[in-house]
Amino acid sequence: MTDSPALALRHITKRFGEVNALNNVSLVVARGSVHGLVGQNGAGKSTLIKVLAGIHAPDEGSIEVNGLIQQHLNPRKVERLGIHMIHQDRLLPPTLTVAEALFLGQEPLRRGLPLINRAKLHGQARDALKRVFDLEIPVTALINQLSTDEQQIIQITRALLNHPTMLVFDEPTTALVRREADLLFDIIERLRAEGLTILYISHYLNEIERLCDRVTVLRNGGEVATVDAKTTSTAELVSLMIDRNVAGLFPKRNAAPGVTVLETQHLSSGGAMTDVSLRLKQGEVLGVTGLIGSGTKALARTLFGLMRATAGRVLIEGSPLPPGSPAASVARRIGLVPEDRRRHGISLSLSVRENATLASLKNFSRQGFLWPSWEKPAVIDFIKRLGIRTPSTETPLRDLSGGNQQKVALSKWLIQGAKVIILDEPTVGVDIGAKVDIYNEISILADQGAGILVVSSDLLELIGLTDRILVFYRGRVVAEVRSDQINQDQLLTLVTTGHVEGEPYGAKN
Repeated sequence: MTDSPALALRHITKRFGEVNALNNVSLVVARGSVHGLVGQNGAGKSTLIKVLAGIHAPDEGSIEVNGLIQQHLNPRKVERLGIHMIHQDRLLPPTLTVAEALFLGQEPLRRGLPLINRAKLHGQARDALKRVFDLEIPVTALINQLSTDEQQIIQITRALLNHPTMLVFDEPTTALVRREADLLFDIIERLRAEGLTILYISHYLNEIERLCDRVTVLRNGGEVATVDAKTTSTAELVSLMIDRNVAGLFPKRNAAPGVTVLETQHLSSGGAMTDVSLRLKQGEVLGVTGLIGSGTKALARTLFGLMRATAGRVLIEGSPLPPGSPAASVARRIGLVPEDRRRHGISLSLSVRENATLASLKNFSRQGFLWPSWEKPAVIDFIKRLGIRTPSTETPLRDLSGGNQQKVALSKWLIQGAKVIILDEPTVGVDIGAKVDIYNEISILADQGAGILVVSSDLLELIGLTDRILVFYRGRVVAEVRSDQINQDQLLTLVTTGHVEGEPYGAKN
């Protein structure tokens, strides 16, 4: 058995009605290796992982773990086999505390009593987070109070506490900034050295190159190839994943910025953000970045009215914006595409049409009655413009891939005609083809006169997409740089230290 692969999925086929989600896909993962799995959204990666996790039963094919064929898998049986999943959707009990979620089912008890030893539980949770990620997260906080990136960290730490023989990472870094991602990479390399087998799914091809030994490429539900991750170039992987040229990842823009459309004056929001002054001009793409808790999320939420400013003010085209009112922001044509689109940006149970027109219902209503026949032509136009892959305007959004869901979330504000669009991590969990579509649309919007504010932890994305970048550090803007005058290493130094070469860089007083 020691010569057999750790995992072998052979000739897997899975159908949902008339849709072939997987067609004769094979995936063989060598023991003690890191094996990559890539493909565009909708290529079949998530379905394949759900088959492995025991969530879906394959219609055809077999699953072998350590050389033994496994039948009738379910999530509990998969974990008993030593395979633990780090799901992209962060499946954690929302009403448990951090400590309870980490040690669910393994809580330390008081001696001789069926009662949880809270002091010991909290201590173990703090030690685990410090040991794995070198982070301090309040262990008594509820899971639903945590940010997306913090929830991802909890899920990864919980899996490692169970001493698995195989870990499956499904887009583990989509919510992590560079420092936390680098820590995760170090952990993965350490675990491989200790003999752990890892299946790693990611849209970030540089991660595949850095971490993986072999990589399997899926496209349109089929297996395209399995290649050496170290000797196969990014361009070759992209050509396997997608059937069109994406050489020009970031579009070129020539239009000069116009008048100021958004301005903040000494804006503060509790302890999350302090004394932030910025200007966003018509036709400009302004980047905002920083570590977890640096204030970037607070800025986005405050601008849209989800958080109330404790000092300072926001001006839209020179006029003050009422604080703490999303309705006022929408009325002034400010749009927000949030980081966690599934929880805050879209409604999975509604159709593509219903989601796309949510912010502009008054344009399709008369005397209190909504007219879907008026909505449909507008939605069809933006489906074509953004390249949204959907069977129809009436398809429930849950049936679309993550990248197409993100495009629908963006179309909501395009149909509304927003003048200022705030994009919080706009390409998180989005494949390279959808990224190109989103980058192109951002460029078109800017050329048409919209002001775009992009909050992102992807430093390469910020440099390639934006005109200027504001760097947050501990709640303050410490630097403002032109995107064409800084490289990724310099920007990383600013983000992680607030300084370049020991001196404040572009610091704000």
